[in-house]
Formats: sequence, structure tokens, C-alpha cells
Amino acid sequence: MKGVFKSYAKYYDIIYQDKNYEKECDFLEEIFSNYSKITPKKILDGGCGTGGHAIPLARRGYDVTGIDLSEEMINIAKEKARKNNVNMDFYVMDLRDLKLSKKFDACILMFSVIDYLTDTKDLLKTLTNIREVLKNDSLLIFDFWYGPAVLTNLPTPRMKIIKNENLRVIRFAEPYLNTLHHTCEVNYHFIVTKKNKIIYEGREKHTLRFYFPEEITHYLEESSFQLLKLCPFLNLNGQPSEKTWHVTAIAQTV
Repeated sequence: MKGVFKSYAKYYDIIYQDKNYEKECDFLEEIFSNYSKITPKKILDGGCGTGGHAIPLARRGYDVTGIDLSEEMINIAKEKARKNNVNMDFYVMDLRDLKLSKKFDACILMFSVIDYLTDTKDLLKTLTNIREVLKNDSLLIFDFWYGPAVLTNLPTPRMKIIKNENLRVIRFAEPYLNTLHHTCEVNYHFIVTKKNKIIYEGREKHTLRFYFPEEITHYLEESSFQLLKLCPFLNLNGQPSEKTWHVTAIAQTV
């Protein structure tokens, strides 16, 4: 895990410039409104990346703390918060070693953060750590690769080309599915050009785990959470199916 989001970090916001973080924060607030027994004020954003969710939520009045294992991503998040005049805390921290003095009303793990915990012991340790920093009746919200959909719609090689005013980023993704261990190894190859000249070329390997509903329920219960809802990402009233690759889990502390 420590090797991911290094070379990737510098170009992360360019690659995902089409990602609608404001809409995703609307979705989070819809979940808060429908499922939280308390009014969330203090939010822990685990695996916060470059602050795509943390900063908009802070602008909406939440007290957000962002943590990420990648120092490169955290440095970018801090600079973005400064430019947006947002006062919030960011820490380089591993969810498996989570230690914070404050208690939170909700924790979010957005954009497949949970999938990077490929070892069950690491997953349970992370969930237990999160439970310890959450108040009673707090929410844990995360999205994950939905096993039935992954095995129905198998991952395929992809290429993505993204441009901004100065740069052109080409990202190749080559996936290798391991059905025995419920993981998918994605080998990324990046080529960045400026004025038709290559200024960067690099590779990263990301290994992600996909999960099944009974697994999610079991691991949450083992960590003192109760699963409240599984729904398609950004569709609170929908039901997951074999076509739903990204599913959101909503859980509450018990």
C-alpha cells in the first residue's frame, strides 16, 4: 500500500477532473439526513486523497479531519485547502494504525478506500480503529467493488486520455483478476506530455479487493457496527445488482 499514489498523486486531480465531488457530498448529506441519529458535525475522512470530499464538506460547515497513507496526496490536499481558505487538519496516517484524540460523528471512506485493504486482518483492524474514534450512534459510510458485479462484468484493459490547459495525461490500466483471493491487480502506466513532449512516464501497481454482501455484514458486526443499508453508489433508494460495480455501505456504531 505504501507504494501507491506516489507518481500517481501529482496527476491525480487531472485524471479525475470529471469526478463530481460536490454531487458526491450531496449524496453523503442525503445519507446523514436519512440515517444518522445525531447531527454530524465532526467527520473523519479516511483515505482522503487530495481532499476531494474533505474540502467541500469543510466549506459546507463540517469539522473535517482528513488522513491518508500517501504523503504526496496529503501535501496536495493541504495546499488545496490553503488556496480555498479552508481551515482543517490533514495527517499522513495509516488506517491500520489510526490514532486520534478527538471523537467523530461520522467516518467516510470514499472512492474504494476499503478495497485497498486486501488482508482480512488489516480490514478488521481498520474497522476496529475507526469504531474507537466514533461516538455512539455514529455512521460509517464507504463504497466498495461489489463482488457479484465484478464476477459478472469482468474487468478489462482500459485507456484514459485527459487534457487540461497545459498537460495531456494518458493512463493505461491493465487488470489481472484473482477470483480465489477476491482481488484485482491493476497495473497503471502513465504518460504525461506538454507541448507534444513527454515530461513524465511511470508505472504503479494497485491491488484491490472486491467484497460480497455477507462478508461486509460479518466484518462490520465483528467490529461493533451494524449494517443499515447497501445501495448503488449515488443512488440511496436503489438496490445493488450484478450490474452495480460500485456499491455504498451505510453502517452505524453499536
